[in-house]
Amino acid sequence: MSVALPPPRMSDPAVFGRVAVLMGGTGSERAVSLDSGRGVLAALRARGIDAEAVDGIPALVEALVQRRCDRVFNILHGQRGGGEDGIVQGLMDAFAVPYTGSGVLGSALSMDKIRTKQVWLSLGLPTPGYARLRKGDDVHAAARTLGLPVIVKPSQEGSSVGVSRVFDDAGLDAAVELAARYPGELLMERLVEGDELTVGVLAVGEALYALPSIQIVPRGDWYDYEAKYLSDDTEYRCPGASGEAEAEIGALALRAFAAAGCAGWGRVDFMRDRASGAFHLLEVNTAPGMTSHSLVPKAARQAGMDMEELCWRILETAL
Repeated sequence: MSVALPPPRMSDPAVFGRVAVLMGGTGSERAVSLDSGRGVLAALRARGIDAEAVDGIPALVEALVQRRCDRVFNILHGQRGGGEDGIVQGLMDAFAVPYTGSGVLGSALSMDKIRTKQVWLSLGLPTPGYARLRKGDDVHAAARTLGLPVIVKPSQEGSSVGVSRVFDDAGLDAAVELAARYPGELLMERLVEGDELTVGVLAVGEALYALPSIQIVPRGDWYDYEAKYLSDDTEYRCPGASGEAEAEIGALALRAFAAAGCAGWGRVDFMRDRASGAFHLLEVNTAPGMTSHSLVPKAARQAGMDMEELCWRILETAL
């Protein structure tokens, strides 16, 4: 399957000027971000782009003050020292330096899974029922209201950090204890039993395009941190749906991405209910992984783009 993307808008690498590849940072996803950043840096340099690695926000501030970069390829993951919560986007806006990915609003909103769900629900977009948990809330009562099984996770982390699947009341306290190690509120979400899928989104000019969907089939029970970044046993089926279902999930991904105020590129994650076949939105990633195990590069290959072309196209969104 291929996606009918227009050709790249630029052919001369000099048009990008000096590019800072922002990676690493001090967030919980530092290791993944460094791995992603190394891949992006190699791809840009292979295309003749003048790119340098910048590790974390203080190093970016130094580069901006010294005018060492003309634009930023942001592959910094997560929040609080990461690059997906809107803070670093505000910094780059203040210096009037263009960057890849979503701006302040889309980044901040998408980092908060609870408020993203509130926006989607207000627009009638499908997402699993949830409870917002503050410190001291009765998690057992919340689970009874939603109905077990449930997912418990930090509302502002990525890469499956702090996430637990809970199938009985006895497992709730340990799940909450794990999720509470991370900043922010907790999200309890009805567990949709079925297939996990994801759709990459890429802007070309003013238009958004959905890349082929991917169905994720981990060897274990679910797609946890190990299955995402460490295991070679996870199976990726691309496209993950077929016919009308593939068109449906692509269109839903674009609607969800735009509704969250996102731009440039990203990834929208779904569950597909095994019984009904219905798609349910989980979250938007505004700086998805770009490692050897990552999903957007896999979908791009299915659409006929290698890593170098994908990174070039993402960088074009910062022109």
